[in-house]
Amino acid sequence: MVKNIVLLGFMGTGKSIIGRRLAVELKYQFIDTDHFIEKRTQRRIPDIFSEDGETYFRALEAEAVSVVARWNGYVIATGGGVPLNKANVEVLKGNGILVALSARPEVILRRVQRRSGQRPLLNNPDPRAEIEKLLSQREASYRCAEIQVDTSDIPVEKSVNLIIDQIKPLLGTA
Repeated sequence: MVKNIVLLGFMGTGKSIIGRRLAVELKYQFIDTDHFIEKRTQRRIPDIFSEDGETYFRALEAEAVSVVARWNGYVIATGGGVPLNKANVEVLKGNGILVALSARPEVILRRVQRRSGQRPLLNNPDPRAEIEKLLSQREASYRCAEIQVDTSDIPVEKSVNLIIDQIKPLLGTA
């Protein structure tokens, strides 16, 4: 059985772009839990948030996590709130190596502003303050990962290489 590599972290830390490249390098498949939810529900995440609320979205997210965690040989990019639910973390750890990506608030803001309107949790007058608040609330949740990588000042390829160097011993391929 080939363990999954699970990318955790706040929005804008690079989970999707790093995850896709990591999957290519490792010859794994790639899945993003947010895209999985959108495909399954035929709805966009911002629409789910605005029409049904965050609680409903988190239930869909937990269901998606329970499905994809059973797969083998995947790089799984999770939504930023996935580790807030301890059950999600346990399910993902059962068949995966958890990697937490982080970035400084100003870097996150710059990255997420490129995709405005797609970040429901930042729809407020002061997104930087909201990022800082959410990061402080979630910081402890991201510490559950075996590997931590700050993506603030390094290119995607370097992030991918750092992750590969750290997961090889955990996969038994060092």
